[in-house]
Amino acid sequence: MNVSLAKDLSVYQVVMAVQVPPKPLSLSPATLLSLVRAQIDLLIEQQIVATLWVKLPPEKMWQSELARYQSSVGASSLIYTCQIDESGKGGDGEAGEDQGAGVAGEKNTPLSSSSPHHVPVYLSPDSQMRRENFLMVLSPQFCSLILAHRPLKKRKNKTSGKVSTNKNQPLLIINTLEGRVIQQVLNGIEQAITPESSPIPVDFICPTVPQGELMNQLFVKQLLRQDEINRQIITVRTTKLQQQNQELHNKEQLKDEYLKNVCQELRTPLTHMKTALSLLNSPNLKPPQRQRYLHMLNTQCDQQNSLITGLLELVQLERNLEGTALESVRLSDIVPGVVSTYQPLAQEKGIMLAYTVPTELPSIWCVSGWLRQIVINLLHNSIKFTPNGGEVWVRARIQGDYVQLEFRDTGIGIAESEISKIFDRFYRVRTAANEDYGGAGLGLTIVQQLLARCGGSISVKSKLYEGSTFTVQLRSVGETPKAIAIENE
Repeated sequence: MNVSLAKDLSVYQVVMAVQVPPKPLSLSPATLLSLVRAQIDLLIEQQIVATLWVKLPPEKMWQSELARYQSSVGASSLIYTCQIDESGKGGDGEAGEDQGAGVAGEKNTPLSSSSPHHVPVYLSPDSQMRRENFLMVLSPQFCSLILAHRPLKKRKNKTSGKVSTNKNQPLLIINTLEGRVIQQVLNGIEQAITPESSPIPVDFICPTVPQGELMNQLFVKQLLRQDEINRQIITVRTTKLQQQNQELHNKEQLKDEYLKNVCQELRTPLTHMKTALSLLNSPNLKPPQRQRYLHMLNTQCDQQNSLITGLLELVQLERNLEGTALESVRLSDIVPGVVSTYQPLAQEKGIMLAYTVPTELPSIWCVSGWLRQIVINLLHNSIKFTPNGGEVWVRARIQGDYVQLEFRDTGIGIAESEISKIFDRFYRVRTAANEDYGGAGLGLTIVQQLLARCGGSISVKSKLYEGSTFTVQLRSVGETPKAIAIENE
């Protein structure tokens, strides 16, 4: 048994066309759900056998209310379920996505159309009812209509030019027990049904005035159901606020730890400078000692300057990362220029510096400035930690969906226990002799953040006194760019 509508119909427009129509209220989908549940509660409690005309969202929480009523009242009830016919076959296809009121929930198939007491009513895909949901109850002792209409908010999308709507906006809800209004809706549906549809009962007349006792019970149940919905909403909001507060607390702890580390790092050079200055005031100081302390002062001033510059770069970087669009970049346009810049420094130390970057390599997703900074930081480290007479190689190649950029050196290497720490802020590798190579300890932190933002990664292989290999992986342009957000450490 199938029913289709021959002409388009809007239940909301039918209701608003009656003389002195009920006033719609702007309410939430949660309130609509509470009204529907209260109505079903009353029908079940009073065992009212009714004919239902419904169009409700496809989520399980809505459909379960109809199933609850049908299982309680049994074979005596008859439910006409309006649903969009997306197939265009007049009732052979499944209902499509409902565009009316909805509350988040698990999608579920509506009541089985194979049941003799459930009649699907198929609507055209462009039906005005697509933006409406309703529950109409028809019985000799009790009639009611709950109707929700989602106004079309005309707001054009700047990129597509299409009109978009906000599913979270309030609904216009009408909740009425007036027989004249309900009869008008029923008549409108009867007139819109196609002649070839299965016949429906047309002799029903709505009672003019509902029973006072039933009205009182319905209002009580509506209050109880609304209170239940409110408590659920409060619970969800409270949980969300607790999560947000915990996130803020964690961020504050990270900030405190960060400031503590910054202060400690800035204090260390100052302590060394103060010590050197106090020793320079010694009247018995010999020239070699004076020269050593002056060198210490110069070194610590450079260290202090390096820390401040590194911190400013990191702050600026974190500020600019958000909202920067990735672009197509060729390694052959960036790497050779950076390597040639470091050739004089490598020659000064007697280091053999070479690179291999094939021009036919595919472009990668990054930002040219970011890629340049990544290469600078990694190449600078390779040269700095490679003794005189060593070798440094830079090589690029294809590796699956990625382009791999490798920095290999014959430097001092990294102890296995230190590899997991080298990307931490302010961490600086020291040799067994506790030699400090200077720097702010922020270069690798910056590299890691830049790579994370453009969907890349970095790995390290190293052995103490035998050199290190830093391998960077960057997505090729053939892959969709994915910017990955990372939290501040």
